[in-house]
Amino acid sequence: MSEPFSVRVTVRGYETDVQGHLNQAVYVNYAEHARWSLLKAAGVTQAELIGQGVGPVSLETTIRYLRELLAGDEVDVTCAFEWGEGKTFRIRQEVRKTDGTVAAELTAVTGLLDLTERRLVADPGKVFRELACDPGLFGL
Repeated sequence: MSEPFSVRVTVRGYETDVQGHLNQAVYVNYAEHARWSLLKAAGVTQAELIGQGVGPVSLETTIRYLRELLAGDEVDVTCAFEWGEGKTFRIRQEVRKTDGTVAAELTAVTGLLDLTERRLVADPGKVFRELACDPGLFGL
């Protein structure tokens, strides 16, 4: 199995809390950045999603903090889609230090919202397959 998609991020000083650790909310921002980077790499833009009348929605996010991150640390944020049956899918992500140490694990339950009906799309994988130049990045 190949490595999941990843993007490198440098922890900035203004993203840290009073203990000098990366603020907990920023982990979600890093995860979101990696997701949008994966979409871009697969050839899917925000404008194309809106043009299709859909938008990604997060339904649940779980973060497991394992090691501290400090200003100046470089990390790789991975992103792997897991498909099942139905309207939702999971995105599994890791925030890894450059030495391979996992600093955090994130799991998100996600779907695609039909922007007119305001309901989840029945087959989100189909939408990504149709829009993507490289659906393999989505595990499709």
